[in-house]
Amino acid sequence: MSHLRRMLLLVSLVVPLLAVSAGCAGETAKRDAATAKWRDSFPVDKANLADTGRNPYFILEPGYRLVLEHGKDTLVITVLDDTKVVDGVKTRVVEERETKGGRLAEVSRNYFAIDKMTGDVYYFGEDVDDYDNDGKVAGHGGVWLAGANGARFGLLMPGKPKVGDRYYQELAPGVAMDRAEVVSVTEEYKVPAGAFKDCLRTRESSAMEGGSEDKLYAPGVGLLKDGGFLLTKVEKPKR
Repeated sequence: MSHLRRMLLLVSLVVPLLAVSAGCAGETAKRDAATAKWRDSFPVDKANLADTGRNPYFILEPGYRLVLEHGKDTLVITVLDDTKVVDGVKTRVVEERETKGGRLAEVSRNYFAIDKMTGDVYYFGEDVDDYDNDGKVAGHGGVWLAGANGARFGLLMPGKPKVGDRYYQELAPGVAMDRAEVVSVTEEYKVPAGAFKDCLRTRESSAMEGGSEDKLYAPGVGLLKDGGFLLTKVEKPKR
C-alpha cells in the first residue's frame, strides 16, 4: 500500500471518530448544563453588604426609577430613600408599582443589599399589597422576609454574570422559590427607551411552579424587559 493510500485510509478512519467525539462532548455539555445545581447557599460576609451601590446591570441608588409599559399596563420601579433592617442587614427598599388597565394592581416593597466587594445583589424579601378593582387592598400574596419562618436571602443578580450561572433569588419554602439562570451576556435588544448592546438575559422559573420567563438587563441601565413589559423611560437621581 502506498504512503498516500495509507494516509487517506487513516483520515477516513479518524475523521468519523472525531465527529462522534465532538458530538458526544456537545451532548455532554448540554446535559451538564441542564442538570447543573441551582445555588441556594451564599456564604457572604454581611459586613460587606451595603444598601446603596451598583453593578453593571443593577442600580441601587435612591431616586433611580425605571418605567416599563405593556399596552395600557405599567410597571414603575423606584429605588426609595427608605431602608429596612432584615435578617441583621440594612437593606434598601425598591418599590414596584404595577397598574392594569389604568388601575393600581400591586405595590411591592423589595429589600436588597449589594456586596461592596463583588457587586452581587442579594434579595432579603418583600412586602406586598394586592389591590382589587375598587382600589382597596385585597391581599398580601408572596410576602416573605429572610430570617423569618425558615426563609433565607437569595441572590438577585451576580456582580459578574456568567452564562450557565444558576441561583435561587428567593428562598422562602411554601411561599416563594424563584430562581434564575444566566442565558446570555451579549444580547442586542431594542425597546422604546432605546437600543442596547451587551445585554444580560436571564431565564427565571420557580421550584414551586412550572414554566419560565426571560428578563433582559442593559449595562448601566438595568431592567429592559420583564415578560411583556418594555422599558420606556429612565429617571436618574437629581444631584
